[in-house]
Amino acid sequence: MLHLNRQEIAENRSLWEEKGFTLYSFNDKAVIEETKKAPQWLHIGSGNLFRAYIAVLQQRLLDQGLAHTGIIAATTHNAAVVDDVFRPYDNLHVNVTMEADGQFGKEVIGSVCESAAVKESRPADWQRLLDIFTAPSLQMVSFTITEKGYNLKDYDGNYYDDVASDLQEGPAHPQSAMGSLTALTYARYKAGVSPIAFVSMDNCSHNGERIRQAFLTFARAWEEKGYTDAGFTAYIEEKTAFPYSMIDKIVPGPSPKVQSYLKECGFADTEYIKAGRSTYALFVNAAPQEYLVIEDTFPNGRPPLEKAGVIFTDRETVNQCERMKVGTCLNPLHTALAVYGCLLGYVKISDEIGDPQLKGLIEKIGYDEGLPVVVNPGVLNPKAFIDELLEERLPNPNVPDTPQRIATDTSQKVGVRYGITIKAYGDKAKDLKYIPLAIAGWCRYLLGIDDKGNAFTPSPDPLLEDLQKTLAGVCFGHPETASGALHPILSNRDIFGGMDLSEVGLEPVIEGYFKELIAGPGAVRAVLKKYVG
Repeated sequence: MLHLNRQEIAENRSLWEEKGFTLYSFNDKAVIEETKKAPQWLHIGSGNLFRAYIAVLQQRLLDQGLAHTGIIAATTHNAAVVDDVFRPYDNLHVNVTMEADGQFGKEVIGSVCESAAVKESRPADWQRLLDIFTAPSLQMVSFTITEKGYNLKDYDGNYYDDVASDLQEGPAHPQSAMGSLTALTYARYKAGVSPIAFVSMDNCSHNGERIRQAFLTFARAWEEKGYTDAGFTAYIEEKTAFPYSMIDKIVPGPSPKVQSYLKECGFADTEYIKAGRSTYALFVNAAPQEYLVIEDTFPNGRPPLEKAGVIFTDRETVNQCERMKVGTCLNPLHTALAVYGCLLGYVKISDEIGDPQLKGLIEKIGYDEGLPVVVNPGVLNPKAFIDELLEERLPNPNVPDTPQRIATDTSQKVGVRYGITIKAYGDKAKDLKYIPLAIAGWCRYLLGIDDKGNAFTPSPDPLLEDLQKTLAGVCFGHPETASGALHPILSNRDIFGGMDLSEVGLEPVIEGYFKELIAGPGAVRAVLKKYVG
């Protein structure tokens, strides 16, 4: 049996390779030692996206001899992942690529050389992080912590308790994630070494600005209270870089099918690991397609990631790529598939693409309504992006992605995913047909009743309870009860990116679709056939 540790891999390379595993070719002992002496890259957020994509990028550089240090992985919220998932297995994991032809490519990723929890309450970890942050060699701190990870306030606009405590008490004993990272940045400032780049690789608009504003909130409060030197805020505002980025990689949760396959290959460490309140695996699985576009602003240098496929460009081009993906070529189509897939009983995205109405709907959203107004960023072609999505990515039966996963937190996404195109149409927005149908489908989904008339549980969403209360007077099978019911949702500027959909003329269109969608069992399918064909 094959066990995941560096010594066994060194001693039994041929056995691993006989079983079809691709192994790293760099001298990992030398790389680990160099990383300890002169760290260059710290990553915050140790989840599946990091392990399936970001860590793989550095492995490509190491295998080509284009880098000599690895990545240090850190977590801000779950120290157990360090203690139970990373360190016992020498910070290794297996990355499985899910090819459309049914094959699995499998690679042992060894580019993660250290792991730590960003917790001042863990003295050894905290001291190591202080050493890393004050090292002149450190070039980049990257993030995959999801959009919620940057928030300092709850949905009522109040600071979280740990954030409020840090703002009041200063950087000596930080408790919050962003407060801790700001405190570590202050240590770098005090050490007088070069500024660095903080690179968000999360799927949110202007992601670099999210980190910058969080850091500035703490820096200004601490400077005002006399906890920090007078120049710290200026250091963040003027010297430290917060590049924008656009990332695209479909990384579902660990697949039981992949787990069984790895067991058959002799890999012993396939059982899921309970780490704190979360469950992890020592393998990750992902679709092969991937894109990462980063604003090329790095005051202390950076790894040559362009040699691993990353696109470096200016901020405006990154913004155009982000708007293209999030607002036209991927996320709006995903959301439409998610809500309608749940209503129609689908549990795999790849199966939905075989549904002529659902495929037709996203083709019309993407090609007919999105492409005419999208800005071509130049480094990626919008039409080719949609072509690849529809022809290769979404139909891949090997990727166990679900509409239920994608439907999570839709209230936080729907404004961006459709708002960009709606705004681009201006006065002609009221003439749109298929984006309104997608939004009506989301409102229909909020009822928690599928197209057969059976109840289902919508995916987690911070506004779900409030939205369902808003629709409490709507009765399935009685379209007349929907008159005016959607107005509080469609006019909510917080949901729709500062827009009131009633003001742009879309409320009657969406309400009309919604009434048809709730007419009774089979109405969702009937509406799709009527308007999509």
